[in-house]
Amino acid sequence: MVKYENQLDAVFTALAHPARRAMLARLCRGTASVGELAEPFDMSLPAVTKHLKVLERAELISRSKSAQWRLCRLEPAPLNTASGWIDEQRKVWVARLDRLEDYLHVLQQQKGRDDGDK
Repeated sequence: MVKYENQLDAVFTALAHPARRAMLARLCRGTASVGELAEPFDMSLPAVTKHLKVLERAELISRSKSAQWRLCRLEPAPLNTASGWIDEQRKVWVARLDRLEDYLHVLQQQKGRDDGDK
């Protein structure tokens, strides 16, 4: 359970920055070099590398070396884990809100009966 929670923390931390989300979006289209991932951003290569390390620690990407290129590849499993967690939370809150709606409906009916007794 601790590994699961640590992975969720790492994934949500990684997703918290817009540059990292943009890098992941780019990797959805396929493998990319570090230079290709850095291209749209006005930041130094060391800053891009720091962002990639955050993504790698969250296991959202894997990196490999091909000749002189450092290639990055999306690893979707942690996103699926986070999505599953979000779905579970959604179910909990939908059930709670449904119960609240039912309770409010009961209160409205009681109020209608109380108003009719006057």
